[in-house]
Amino acid sequence: MTTLNDIKLPDNSPTVLLLDKHVDFIQKYGRSEDDYEFGMTDYLRMSGMYWGLTALELVNKLHCLPKNEVIEFIQKCQDAETGGISACIDHDPHLLHTLSAVQILCTYDRLDAIDVEGVVKYVASLQQPDGSFTGDKWGEVDTRFSFCAVATLTLLKRMDAIDVDKAIAFVESCKNFDGGFGSRPLSESHAGLVYCCIGFLSITGRLDIVDRDTLAWWLCERQLPSGGLNGRPEKLPDVCYSWWVLSSLTILGRLHWISSSALKTFILACQDTETGGFSDRPGDVADPYHTVFGLAALSLLGHNSIKPVNPTFCMPQYVIDRLELKPQMLQ
Repeated sequence: MTTLNDIKLPDNSPTVLLLDKHVDFIQKYGRSEDDYEFGMTDYLRMSGMYWGLTALELVNKLHCLPKNEVIEFIQKCQDAETGGISACIDHDPHLLHTLSAVQILCTYDRLDAIDVEGVVKYVASLQQPDGSFTGDKWGEVDTRFSFCAVATLTLLKRMDAIDVDKAIAFVESCKNFDGGFGSRPLSESHAGLVYCCIGFLSITGRLDIVDRDTLAWWLCERQLPSGGLNGRPEKLPDVCYSWWVLSSLTILGRLHWISSSALKTFILACQDTETGGFSDRPGDVADPYHTVFGLAALSLLGHNSIKPVNPTFCMPQYVIDRLELKPQMLQ
């Protein structure tokens, strides 16, 4: 039986990981300038590259994409004046895409390809007097950007460039009575923003701020009878929340509080058996965004065909180990 905010999985849903199809899907996605997807995704191309490259590396297929072309593209997207990195060549730099670029270069072990000090300067310039961060020069404040800022600087080992105490105070001010976090103070709790704030606190070593069991219970309530997870009460399940919720529960030491088998069934049902890739729900169009978070969630669930993923950075764990980073996790 399903509720109004849930779905019924099709009887013919896939029950095994279609690994080869996913690799083929990522390799082909948006590669041709004549494709509709290519023309419509300029505004998120850098993050799209991060999603695709991370998905491939998690299944040990990173070599399937041209490394030198990727690095050259990132170099062309770094703004000479501000040091920030944009989604695409000749676009304005943004903190989201700056993090994506740094994550890619860390995976390739090629941070030397960009002006690192320029990136550090850019991130620091976006911190506001109350400790929050804007995403770019246009001034939008959101806890997503707090996470992006500290994740970027931690990967670059330059957390000294910002006022960490003020940044922590702002994130703490976004905590709600249900244990969750919103985009700003007094904003509704949302699983994606919970991940950003828990990830932020994992990096800064301040998970003591979290009401662990209250928040873990709220996150567990995101699981629906279909096995899928939603981002807020009364919303439909979506594969991407498999990552946002699971990673947060993993950091909190409460992954065992949900039904892993039911969630795995839901995630596998969201694979496109013809084209490859994962969609938000069964039968919808697949895309790299849901593909990487579907694979990353399966990694957290222990799927043996996928490399271990770090729950804080959504990067292969071996990369985080190589950088000698140890974000905080609760037991």
